[in-house]
Amino acid sequence: MTTTTVRVLLFGRLREEQGWCERLVELPQPVTTVARLQQALDIHCPGLRWAVNQDFATPDQPLHPGDELAFLPPITGG
Repeated sequence: MTTTTVRVLLFGRLREEQGWCERLVELPQPVTTVARLQQALDIHCPGLRWAVNQDFATPDQPLHPGDELAFLPPITGG
């Protein structure tokens, strides 16, 4: 079975909640989507945004070998 390696980055509070900031993830083919990877990694965050290769993405965007996927939680402050 062919696999796809995707680089995953976590930012903000997700780093603390998940206990890691960067990881290579191997996914079985066929190519999966941002939403499917988020579910597989058990990442939950209201208001979450995504970036694939440093461009904002939608949950249904396909992932390809070598892609970089960043999970971006909402920024808080004041």
